[in-house]
Amino acid sequence: MVMKLRILGCNGGIGKGLRTTSLLVDNDILIDAGSGVGDLTLDEMAAVRHIFLTHSHLDHVAFLPLLVDSIFERIDEPIVIHALPETLRGIKEHLFNWVIWPDFASLPSAENPVMRYEEITVGQQCRLAGRTIEPIAVNHIVPTVGYRFESAAGASFAFTGDTTTNDSFWTALNAHAHLDLLLLEVAFANRHEALSQMARHYCSKTLVEDLVKLEHNPQICLTHHKPDEDQVIFAEVMAAVAGHRNIKQLKNNLTFQL
Repeated sequence: MVMKLRILGCNGGIGKGLRTTSLLVDNDILIDAGSGVGDLTLDEMAAVRHIFLTHSHLDHVAFLPLLVDSIFERIDEPIVIHALPETLRGIKEHLFNWVIWPDFASLPSAENPVMRYEEITVGQQCRLAGRTIEPIAVNHIVPTVGYRFESAAGASFAFTGDTTTNDSFWTALNAHAHLDLLLLEVAFANRHEALSQMARHYCSKTLVEDLVKLEHNPQICLTHHKPDEDQVIFAEVMAAVAGHRNIKQLKNNLTFQL
């Protein structure tokens, strides 16, 4: 069975034509819920059954409350929010807290909510309709995971989430026999290396230094650039890898068949 990945949002900020991180797997799984979710139709939103969050930062969760609210009347069974315990605690306390937004985990009633939470554990795989989802620890300013998805047919892709220099992500990917596609964050150009280290994001230099740890040779798509940094980042990365990797820039609305 083919697994489809649709890029709803892959930008590191907002502006005309820019959408923050959200990826749609087949028609029923979201990875993160940034502003890219807003381009889905109501029918497409209603088909989502599971949302896997990488972490609690606003550019990755901002449209989660709006999504659930928009399809409230269409939800027959709860949408499952999968995330680290720290991420779930953050969105409970700071989003679904009756101050910023209603607590949809208790609406229309605590016994019959439209949304429920499920804690994930790093390295513990989840299987949904033939797909295997593996959360992988990364190095960001708040607790964060990347994900590796594998289809029933054995095709796979991975997404770093937000991170900087680490070993855990690469070790986890190398533990598998192959990898077809890698979505790799790089938020900053090299001139902002100090800022990238403070924020725990990759810049072009630190990304390329970590990429040598990957034993596979997948198609690589760069994502999460800060606005106006796209061309500079891509040029820096391409110069540093010197043709040894298959690298492209990720674009909103791209679809991959895996």
